[in-house]
Formats: sequence, C-alpha cells, structure tokens
Amino acid sequence: MKANLLINFTVDKEAKKLRVIREFAAPVKNVWAAWTESNLLDQWWAPKPWKTETKSMDFRVGGTWVYAMVGPEGEKHWCKNDFTSITPLKDFSGRDAFCDEAGNITESLPQSNWANEFSETADSTIVNIEVSYDELSDLEKILEMGMQQGLTAALENLDALLESQLKTANSNV
Repeated sequence: MKANLLINFTVDKEAKKLRVIREFAAPVKNVWAAWTESNLLDQWWAPKPWKTETKSMDFRVGGTWVYAMVGPEGEKHWCKNDFTSITPLKDFSGRDAFCDEAGNITESLPQSNWANEFSETADSTIVNIEVSYDELSDLEKILEMGMQQGLTAALENLDALLESQLKTANSNV
C-alpha cells in the first residue's frame, strides 16, 4: 500500500458543506466499482462494527440505492440515495436521505446532496466528495451524529478492501 495517502476532511459551515479529498492506492476502475456496485459497497460502507446491507440498487440516473446500516445488535437504520447524474469512471451525484425499509424518506432527519469525483494519478485514485445540506442545522446535526468519524472509518474499510483486491489480483498473475 502506498504510504502517505492524501486525506483531507473539511467542514464549511458557511457553505453548509462537507468536503473530503481522499486518495486510494488502486486504479480508478477498482475504486469506481467499490462505490457503485452494491456487493462491494456492502463490504466497506459502514464503520465497524456496523455493516451495510443493500436492499436494492439501480445505479443509473433516476435509480436508487436503498440500504440498511446494521448495528452489532441487529438494529437497522435505513437510507436511500437517488442518483441524479453519472459519468462512468469520472463522477456521480445523488440525493441521500434516511428512510424506512420501503424507501419512504424520514423528513425529520437531514437530507444531503452528494457529489463524488474520481481522478486517476500514476499509482492511485483521488476521490473528491462534496456533501451539501439545505440548512446549517442539518449539517450540524449530521456532525453530531458522527458523520466525520463514520465516513473516515468507512473510507479506511475501503482502503482494506482495495488492498485485498490488489493482493488477490497479484497472486493470480
């Protein structure tokens, strides 16, 4: 694994946004797949000891990903992401919300707009993540709920998944 991978997590309260710039020691095709294929997302999206279980995923503009964050006691917190734009291997965006198992949005909890951009360097991929909120109070609530710690831990899970994929690929050569 490449040492000194770029990690930058910024909270911009004035703009009501979180910005994360994160480098991964893997080709863009692997990183893109990990963000857009439910079988891979389920392996890293939740911070341990939580896990992710996808109920349904339709990765296309107008499609939706409905999933549960499952806690160590089996409790489930449902979420959905409605995909609004996709440029394969480059970027995708969507509207993220807490919901019930059927995908009905929980209006009392914050919703956010995610924009994820992927760029490949000679030996890594950089993902620029921008999460924007309608109200400052929504951003503050999500931070109180542990968004920074949870997302940071999930991205570390992605590091481990990508490293495992590369080791498997190299051992099959």
